Amino acid sequence: MRYYSFPDYCMNTFGRKLYKIPLDASFTCPNRDGKISTGGCIFCGEGGSGDFALKYSGQKLDPEKIPYVRNPQAGPGNFIGYFQAYTNTYAPVNVLRNLFERALEDDALAGISIATRPDCMDGDVLSLLEELKNRHPDKFIWIELGLQTIHEETARFINRGYPLAVFEECLNHLKQIGIPVIVHIIIGLPHETEEMIYQTVNYLSDKKIDGIKLQLLHVLKNTRLSQLYHQGEFDVLDEEEYLKILCGCIARLDRDIVIHRITGDGNPEMLEAPLWSLQKKKVLNHIGHALKINDISQGCLRR
Repeated sequence: MRYYSFPDYCMNTFGRKLYKIPLDASFTCPNRDGKISTGGCIFCGEGGSGDFALKYSGQKLDPEKIPYVRNPQAGPGNFIGYFQAYTNTYAPVNVLRNLFERALEDDALAGISIATRPDCMDGDVLSLLEELKNRHPDKFIWIELGLQTIHEETARFINRGYPLAVFEECLNHLKQIGIPVIVHIIIGLPHETEEMIYQTVNYLSDKKIDGIKLQLLHVLKNTRLSQLYHQGEFDVLDEEEYLKILCGCIARLDRDIVIHRITGDGNPEMLEAPLWSLQKKKVLNHIGHALKINDISQGCLRR
């Protein structure tokens, strides 16, 4: 492979493939409930990025009964509990402890990955994560942070709700307690240039994050982004543009950073644009071909 993919990481680290079970633990988000804002990020759909997530309240998980889980017969210990929907540390610590503890005790799971916002990672949450990490040394805990961009003007436009300094402080705290961090960025945000996207990638490489998700911008129904799109405020990337920028991102990423995602899974019932992204297998083949013909491998243009 020309980049350090998540399956490669799993084979190198665990000696086997791991499969994610997306979970919806019925959280909300401070960017939705009025603490920060009521509109949420302009691209976020009604499901809070958890359209395919399983409702979870601490029950034992049986992958064979979850229809959208890849390879449900992989066996105990070959799955990751992915707390995906909304902001998964935005709750009282006793609620978080109960949910995360039950997941870590589940024989089906090798560990958990928690998607959240850096402004929802206070000292009590950090202490809980450190406690759980020490209590379950045979399991792992990852944190996934939705950064999207390092550019403050774009962050305000998309209504992210926190400045870059908050992300930096959170990242430093997580490094101090030894919790791996996966960062989400979006390629194709309105008014961002190709160079601005590369600046975000260079910044994250310098920060020595553990993993990254490179997400193509999706325009979903019933979002503020959809309104702006139909008003002609911005254009989405076509596939050729996306391939060019994605290859440039991979070329600038530090070789030790695991790439967990290189495109995205748009809900076909909610996706308005770009519709070409629905043909995921075709897109993945085109990405591999673009990397090959341009002789690009991860980190080849690293500063």
